[in-house]
Amino acid sequence: MRKIIVSTLVTTDGIVEDPGGMTGFEHGGWANRYFNEEVGKRSLERLGSCDYFLCGRHTYEMFSKAWPNVAGPYADRLNAIPKLVASTTLTEPLTWNASLLNGDAIGALKKLKEEDGQDILMYGSVTLMRSLLHNGLVDQLDLMVCPVVLGTGQRLFGEGGPALELELTGHTRLDTGIAILSYHPQPPATS
Repeated sequence: MRKIIVSTLVTTDGIVEDPGGMTGFEHGGWANRYFNEEVGKRSLERLGSCDYFLCGRHTYEMFSKAWPNVAGPYADRLNAIPKLVASTTLTEPLTWNASLLNGDAIGALKKLKEEDGQDILMYGSVTLMRSLLHNGLVDQLDLMVCPVVLGTGQRLFGEGGPALELELTGHTRLDTGIAILSYHPQPPATS
């Protein structure tokens, strides 16, 4: 059985908007200074242990324009891995080795999780992440907390999100100051 692993960059105050500086957000690119060889190696290892890269429309549109123009081991793997795109507005054919999860994306992902194979990795895609959490499909949530406070921007967990309890399953401090917190989402306790 596959797992869905959601990995996201987040500031200490919970901002996830535009960590790479691709969308024009006033603080865009805030995570770039925390990337070094260690982070790149960890990211490549994680990506190499997965069969699919999952994303929503917005992340797909940004990544599919940027990553095909980059070379190197990480870019080569990201460009080669099959992508699954959850969107109600895109139509096929998609570029960048991507397939659209037509119709019921949650149902399609439930079926994929039941199959044998390696895991499914997702970056960003906050709206999709919230939906996956709401439906109990996230097996591992890795928060890469960068030591910066922005004060403004899209938050990881905004109003109207699912109520969750998270079991901490691991933590790592990187030389750049990033704290990686790995969680297993638990269903909310009932009384």
